[in-house]
Amino acid sequence: MKLLKTTAAATILMSGIGFAAAQAVIDLSPEQRTTVYRTIIKEKVRTPPPADWRVSVGTEVPAAVELYDIPAAVTVAPVRRYRYTVMDDQVVLVDPSSRRVIQVIRD
Repeated sequence: MKLLKTTAAATILMSGIGFAAAQAVIDLSPEQRTTVYRTIIKEKVRTPPPADWRVSVGTEVPAAVELYDIPAAVTVAPVRRYRYTVMDDQVVLVDPSSRRVIQVIRD
């Protein structure tokens, strides 16, 4: 019975994490996406992510990937609390507390 309760609690926690990750995706207008992309893509990334990393919303960013502060020139308020990296001409926005991808912005 104790094992059943532990398993149930773990399942509830895991589903909550999935729900929280799904809720983290931010809704940006096309204009906001363009502003964020064009501003960040100009920044130099010191350490690019590994070529074999497959980026998608909800995936965890490997610890080896350096995350950068959003540049002050990005005035889109919903983006300011996140970090980013750039991979294959894509701006990857990341929640710094969970290191999960919350948005991938392409040109």
